[in-house]
Amino acid sequence: MKKKIKDIMTKDVISVDKDVDLKYVLKLMKKNEITKIPVVEDKKLVGIITDNIIAYKLGSIRKRGVPASRLHASSVTEKKIKIVSPNTDIKTILKKVGEPGPTMLPVVEDDRLIGVVTKADLLPLVESKKLVKDLAQKKIFTVSPEDRIIHARRIMINENIARLPVIDQGKLVGLISDIEIAFALASVKRSFPLGRQKHQLDELLVMDVMKSPVIWITQKMSAIDAAKIMLKHNVGALPLIDNDTMVGIVTRTDLINTIPR
Repeated sequence: MKKKIKDIMTKDVISVDKDVDLKYVLKLMKKNEITKIPVVEDKKLVGIITDNIIAYKLGSIRKRGVPASRLHASSVTEKKIKIVSPNTDIKTILKKVGEPGPTMLPVVEDDRLIGVVTKADLLPLVESKKLVKDLAQKKIFTVSPEDRIIHARRIMINENIARLPVIDQGKLVGLISDIEIAFALASVKRSFPLGRQKHQLDELLVMDVMKSPVIWITQKMSAIDAAKIMLKHNVGALPLIDNDTMVGIVTRTDLINTIPR
């Protein structure tokens, strides 16, 4: 593989100025179905905002009384980020897939942000015919629709996972991830006075915000076909269903790891 970053990167980048309010950032994320946005100052990259950071900030005790409209992009920006040049070999970044940190790589040339690379950009390179059952994660953490969001969020933080399948009476009924939690927290802060926010946040249930229905696949699907489904539906993970029971989950990272280094 001799492809360069410039061959696969997303060139039409959605970015925000560091001084815009978080409400606007969330609006952009929802409208464009994205979970990460580069932050710029005078057209120069200063960091990245992720759904994970937003959920953490809005859910922390210190920020509970602060609505999204009063938080600026700069207050939820991850500034310790790695950048790549358009001529970087793709193999260089494949080695770092799955490592901690933001999963969006800004592409910078002459101090200007000219593109980004996400895991979705790497999915078209997946050509493996390995079955997803051999790639999927079998140890699955789940929640029920009646669980509180703060419980789901705690599992995600403790286990360092990006999403949780929602299981009701043995059936997969939804998925909950950082972006759904971020939207929910922002909505509570916008809709309720300060005195009622803590109660509303504590009582918010998974069923109130989970994504449903869920796109799923069978164990006998190949990695290359699973990658195509992820791209088509813009999802980061696919639960594996066997006889109506969830038996695993395969993520973008699992599929990208099949690309030869």
